[in-house]
Amino acid sequence: MMAGSPLMTGFIAAGLLLIVAAGAVAGYAATRPDTFRIERSIRIAAPPEKIFALIGDFKNWEAWSPWEKKDPDMKRLYSGPPRGKGARYEWEGNRNIGHGRMEVTNAVSPSALDIDLEFFSPMKARHKAEFRLTPEGEATHVTWAMYGTQNFTGKLISVFMSMEKMVGPDFEAGLSALKAIAEN
Repeated sequence: MMAGSPLMTGFIAAGLLLIVAAGAVAGYAATRPDTFRIERSIRIAAPPEKIFALIGDFKNWEAWSPWEKKDPDMKRLYSGPPRGKGARYEWEGNRNIGHGRMEVTNAVSPSALDIDLEFFSPMKARHKAEFRLTPEGEATHVTWAMYGTQNFTGKLISVFMSMEKMVGPDFEAGLSALKAIAEN
C-alpha cells in the first residue's frame, strides 16, 4: 500500500473515527454520577421480628435470596457470630453469581440491618447494603437497598449496562420470596 492510496486513507479515517468515538464515550462516562443507589420495597403481612429473623441470619438467605437459585451448587462459608454485627457469609459460584463476601456492620432488631459487600469476581467492588423494616399496622414495610461509589471503570460500564436493570429485578424477586416465606 502506498501512502495516500484510497485504502490507506480509509484505514486512517476509520482509526481516527474510532479514537474520537472512544474519547466521546470516555468523556460521557466521566460525567456519570460518582455514586449509585438501587432500592426496592415491599409490604409483608408479618411482624418485623419474623422478617428480621429471615434476613439477620445469613443461613436463612438460602430460602429467599434470588442468587441462591442461580447457582444451587455454590460454595458457602459462614464465619463470625451466627447473626448480628460481625456475622460473615462468603460465597463462590458460577459466572452468574461470582465470588464475594458480606459482613453485618450494624443490626438493630427488628428494624435495621447494614451490610458491607465485597465482590472479588467477576469484578472487584465494595458496596453497602441495607434493610429497613417499618411496622405498618399488621404488616411491615421492607426496603432493601444497595449503594456505593463508582470509580471511572464503574462509570464506563454504566454507559453500556444499567446496574438498576441488572440488580433491581433480583431485589424484587428476593423480596417476593421473603414475603412468601414470612406470610406462611
